[in-house]
Amino acid sequence: MVTYDAITESIAVSVRPVYLDGQSDLLARRFVFAYFISIENHGVCDVQLLRRHWIIKDDDGGVQEVEGEGVVGEQPVIPPGGEHNYNSFCVLPTFTGTMEGTYLMQRETGERFRIQIPRFDLRAQTN
Repeated sequence: MVTYDAITESIAVSVRPVYLDGQSDLLARRFVFAYFISIENHGVCDVQLLRRHWIIKDDDGGVQEVEGEGVVGEQPVIPPGGEHNYNSFCVLPTFTGTMEGTYLMQRETGERFRIQIPRFDLRAQTN
């Protein structure tokens, strides 16, 4: 499986997408993809993930934007050398698409900054 990586301000984000054939329905144009994310803090102070912003594109030209607090109901604090892992999913009406976005982070000092979630491919036929 392919992993996509990005590093912004000493925070590394890795994403591994997976097609969920058993939950997808070709005739209904419902293609389900899971994605597994690891966020590693290579900095020198705690950081907290406050918000997420996703841009999800399908091959029919559709674009969805998803924004909200934290990830899967959490706003994790990640210490120096630590990591936070989670997984989630999305549903597309096409065999392929992409996802990318940002996380809004906050340092112990209260300083806020955005980190990149690398653009990754969603491909039903390759998994």
